[in-house]
Amino acid sequence: MELFSVGFVTVKLIDIIDIIIVSYIFYRLFNVMKGTIAAQIFIALIFIVGISVLAQALNFQALGWLLGRVTDIWVIAFIILFQPEIRRLLLIIGKTRFTKIFSRANTSEYIAEIVDAMVEMQGKGWGALIVIVKTTGLQNVIETGEKLDAKINKELLISIFNPKSPLHDGAVIINNNKIEAARCTLPLADVAKLGVRNYGTRHRAGVGITEESDAIALILSEERQSISVAEDGRIKRIKDKNELIEALNKSMVKTSVAKSVRTIFDDAEKSIEKPQKKKEESEK
Repeated sequence: MELFSVGFVTVKLIDIIDIIIVSYIFYRLFNVMKGTIAAQIFIALIFIVGISVLAQALNFQALGWLLGRVTDIWVIAFIILFQPEIRRLLLIIGKTRFTKIFSRANTSEYIAEIVDAMVEMQGKGWGALIVIVKTTGLQNVIETGEKLDAKINKELLISIFNPKSPLHDGAVIINNNKIEAARCTLPLADVAKLGVRNYGTRHRAGVGITEESDAIALILSEERQSISVAEDGRIKRIKDKNELIEALNKSMVKTSVAKSVRTIFDDAEKSIEKPQKKKEESEK
């Protein structure tokens, strides 16, 4: 669809969208490189490209030829000059949720650790409440407990929910393949909504957090020695280990790819902001 014309140049709607997308990409790239020498080189390269386009438009043959020789090798020059930044950006993208969707091996590994811990604690007659974060952040819940930021493993989960442990009373929050916090307080669901009145506080907490987020909660009843899974405000009792594994795998696949893509640049910005803040503090 043609919008308007400027001389011999016709501007279409697709051209505007194209310019907006390219501008956004350049803006994000500059944010990644901001505070480094690469940022100044990046600006210089943009300036050279801009002058080259202007020279061609004004038919400056000598200047156009000179800048044309520079732009012919700009891809190689870009890789050489920005090698550390490119590697850094690729590492950042590799750690985002988008790529984790395709890294099912890691997901399967930590699911196995959680399931093994739940089954062993069930045999011991202990209670447990584990919340797995998907796309909705639970920072307000994490702040009510004790920050751990530890690798997921069966032994650690069992030690946390040991009745003699000071951390056993409350929920464990798992986020980004890590045990982020323990002894967290969760919102409680209304007893009437559960349908069964003899559900205890642990079950109400597990259902309550899934009503307010897209998280999945694993509940181990100390009295019944049964495992239940809460999701989307509903609770289901699990019969055996295989059913628990199936329920977790199915739930993690439901994670929205669109939301994960949206977080790529946000995660990149956060990882870049940390060293910049340290640099500013050191300069003060």
